[in-house]
Amino acid sequence: MKRKSWAEARRRASPPPALKRTRSAASRAAGIEEQDEERRQTPSAAGPETCVQIAGEGGVPGLGGLFYGDFGPLNLAMVYKYCCKLNKKLKVMLVLVFSIHVFLKNKSKWGQKFLLLRCFHIIYLKESPEDVYKLVLTGSVSYLPFRDASFGTCSFHLTLLDCFHAINKALQYGFLDFDEFDVNEYEHYERAENGDFNWIIPNKFIAFSGPHSRSKIENGYPHHAPEAYFPYFRKHKVTTIIRLNKKMYDARRFTDAGFEHFDLFFADGSIPNDTIVKAFLNICENAEGVIAVHCKAGLGRTGTLIACYIMKHYRMTAAETIAWIRINRPGSVIGPQQHFLMEKQPELWTEGDLFHAKLRQNCKMGVTRILSGVGHISINGIRNRRTIQNDTELYSDEDETDCITQGDKLRALKSRRQARSTTASPLKNTFIHSMKL
Repeated sequence: MKRKSWAEARRRASPPPALKRTRSAASRAAGIEEQDEERRQTPSAAGPETCVQIAGEGGVPGLGGLFYGDFGPLNLAMVYKYCCKLNKKLKVMLVLVFSIHVFLKNKSKWGQKFLLLRCFHIIYLKESPEDVYKLVLTGSVSYLPFRDASFGTCSFHLTLLDCFHAINKALQYGFLDFDEFDVNEYEHYERAENGDFNWIIPNKFIAFSGPHSRSKIENGYPHHAPEAYFPYFRKHKVTTIIRLNKKMYDARRFTDAGFEHFDLFFADGSIPNDTIVKAFLNICENAEGVIAVHCKAGLGRTGTLIACYIMKHYRMTAAETIAWIRINRPGSVIGPQQHFLMEKQPELWTEGDLFHAKLRQNCKMGVTRILSGVGHISINGIRNRRTIQNDTELYSDEDETDCITQGDKLRALKSRRQARSTTASPLKNTFIHSMKL
């Protein structure tokens, strides 16, 4: 690959986003504090190198909210902060920069090094995923692929190329815009005590941990009542709530407040049947505003069904979709759910092609009629609501009663790791008052 000059690289780069300066615990844990310029000379002919050290490799949020055996990819806040840091470094450089490296003490984190560096190339230098991946392959250091947050043996590997394609497509589809990204808000609301939720697609999907009947702390994890979410949901035009886990709160608390609420239960750690997938897609395709989806932890079941929508409507591969969701909400899509999405990909792509072809051919027809014709299921009719209910009764939410599930373990672990850092937050904690409900 032909090397680009410093001047050319800067001409191609977009103006750097302004990083909000805070003294929050999350920023300290991420190791993005101001430091003196440190240069390391090597005998290599590559020239001067800039070495950026990332602290907090072992916990949350130092490596973006990791859980058990999983070690990546880093979350969106970490990618954003790295790009800001690098943009600032490049501004003050007085010499040509031929190579920029991230230093990580733990060699198992080399994948994170390449993710940060090459995402910068994709986002700001507009290079293709394939080109930046070639740069990774030409290096002398190998990397371990990323795995899921399950407790057992890894059976699905997510590669750097998958992550690069995910970032590139997120830019194309408008999912990713660092000029609009609020890193303080992201880090605030991903914390368990502040609601534990993340945007997956701006103005379309929020993934969040399941609310409880009342606000309390259980097994070290803070639960929030439905009312705690109302101010944020209303402000951001959330109209629809989809619950995938057992009933921990009365749905009328959302419906009485003006939200639509749907139950599509399937067991923790399992995969959805075709009826649930079709019902979910139909609800989302007919929703007038933002959809907020939750299961117990808001990771496995939630990520799986949101992935189905992304694959159908944006024709992203299963691996790209998993990568994008995990970058936004680490720990998402677990165990057999990864293989389920791989198998579901051709079917969802075909359905998406038919869906959008019908939209083009029937642009004057009502959207609900088009969607019903594609999916053969309508969320507006009583008959179809009963059909959904009968099919989902094959699963019982009593299966999750009086037992510790995968979602419980992941939530407790996330809460404990986040608690290791100070609880100071750059934003006002809008959830603190809900603890009194």
